[in-house]
Amino acid sequence: MTLSSYSDIFGISHEHTHGEEILPGDLVQTGLNHYPQFEVLAVSGEKAWVRDVQTGADHLAQLNRLRKLESVRLSIAAE
Repeated sequence: MTLSSYSDIFGISHEHTHGEEILPGDLVQTGLNHYPQFEVLAVSGEKAWVRDVQTGADHLAQLNRLRKLESVRLSIAAE
C-alpha cells in the first residue's frame, strides 16, 4: 500500500514553469500562500537545500516547486 499525499488526494500541482533563477540567499515559498517561507542555502541540479525561516528546519526541495518572494511580500514579512 502506498500512502497518498494531500497533493495527490486533491490533485494539487506545485510545479510551475516560470523561468525564475533561484540562487542561495533567495527567500522562497512553495505555494501561493504566504507561509512557510524558506531561505535557499544551496542549489544543486534541480534541487535546493532550504531552511524554514520561522522554525529553522532544513529541507530539500525541487526547484520547480519554489517561487521567489516578491519584494512587497518581503516588506510585509519584516513587519
